[in-house]
Amino acid sequence: MGDILAALAGGFATAGTPINLMWAFIGCAIGTAIGVLPGLGPAVTVAMLLPITSQVEPTASMIFFAGIYYGAMYGGSTTSILLNTPGETGTMVTALEGFKMAKSGRAGAALATSAIGSFVAGTIATVLVTLFAPIVAKYAVLLGPPEYFCLMLLAFTTVSAVLGKSMLRGLTALFIGIAMGLVGIDQISGATRYTGNIPEFFDGIEVVLIAVGLFAVGEALYTGLYEGKSQTQMNAAGKVHMSRSEWRRSWPAWLRGTALGFPFGTIPAGGSEIPTFLSYATERKLSKHPEEFGTTGAIEGVAGPEAANNSAVTATLVPLLTLGIPTSVTAAILLSALQNYGINAGPQLFQTSSTLVWALIASLYIGNVMLLILNLPLVGLWVKLLKIPRPQLYAGILIFATVGVYGMRQSAFDLYLMFGIGMLGVLMRRFDFPTAPVIVGLILGPLAEAQLRNALSIGEGNWTVFLERPMSAFLLAVIVALLVLPRFFAWRARRNA
Repeated sequence: MGDILAALAGGFATAGTPINLMWAFIGCAIGTAIGVLPGLGPAVTVAMLLPITSQVEPTASMIFFAGIYYGAMYGGSTTSILLNTPGETGTMVTALEGFKMAKSGRAGAALATSAIGSFVAGTIATVLVTLFAPIVAKYAVLLGPPEYFCLMLLAFTTVSAVLGKSMLRGLTALFIGIAMGLVGIDQISGATRYTGNIPEFFDGIEVVLIAVGLFAVGEALYTGLYEGKSQTQMNAAGKVHMSRSEWRRSWPAWLRGTALGFPFGTIPAGGSEIPTFLSYATERKLSKHPEEFGTTGAIEGVAGPEAANNSAVTATLVPLLTLGIPTSVTAAILLSALQNYGINAGPQLFQTSSTLVWALIASLYIGNVMLLILNLPLVGLWVKLLKIPRPQLYAGILIFATVGVYGMRQSAFDLYLMFGIGMLGVLMRRFDFPTAPVIVGLILGPLAEAQLRNALSIGEGNWTVFLERPMSAFLLAVIVALLVLPRFFAWRARRNA
């Protein structure tokens, strides 16, 4: 413990130099702006800024990139709450209740619980990274392919069952996402699948492109087609702080969200999307105000997922630094930034580059405070976004989405695809299909397929491998319970009635 504190103190000394503080602040500010602007995400931004690694020394650039990463998670909640347009895939769940709260005049409270929850979760998760990084990594590495596959199956089940009014529609959306995820060259056999001999599909479909198309473009087109002529205005934002009862309802959700998010960040199971969905499901089950969910907006439905999101984002540093395993798209780009400097992430990193590692961890503490200062006083400014006329606002969203997607590969084909996906998003909204399962299926589908193949290889083609291992058997039991119990209780309630 003494060694950890001494190393952390050294990290603060490095991260606290004026030049590193400047890079942290710039990263947090850019990250927040990127999160606020729909269509641009931290992965695209960090990828576009990777060339600076040739000019800036390693510690400063990693602090800068990390600031962009968790800054985007703070900023992404703003457009989710105000415009129902998530700036980041991790903030999709925040839109479910946050947008309803904004429409009922409580945007200020939703933004406040989001910012403070992000700070609380980020700080607790950073303490956990500091204390338990080697221990958590040791346990995460014990999970084999059968456990990972069951974990992803659990994610599929939860997402499809929780979102939307119909499980059939949820599963349909999920399978659309999985089908999109399987497009491209199979990583194991090298065969091309579902590409229609279109060269642009050989590398697969970008997650960012699908997310932007479904959410940003879909929202803008849906508004233009179905709500453009209506004069309905959102209600006034109301107070830009939380009442005592809102504080009382928020803090347990923050703690539960943090506890859910951290373990998921440490394992390669789809980044921050799964814990945010699980947190939303948990808050919906435990809430004393279930009637607010999906109607006027429940504050727990914003507080829990936001905390889970930021906790998971911070936790991605554990496998990235200790094992060299990226558990999200942005983490993978951060890994390539390290490799640009000739630094290999893995168990030896704490010995070979201890100054960089501990400065990066210390910068998380500093960055969380910076983001709270950047976000809370500016909540009033974000609320003013509600007053921007809708035509100009959604035209701006389309411009940012187009620039963001075109900036990835400079491909006109990507733009056609994005608008095609946008039209799919319009149809899904029109016929009440949930869009979030599409993203989860897209991200986890290929991962689940690879883990299933590896698990069957371990079991020599025998499916009982999933039942022979205690952890995977337990996860399968949870999945069956999730599918069967709600139907059983509904049947019993009907019988009693």
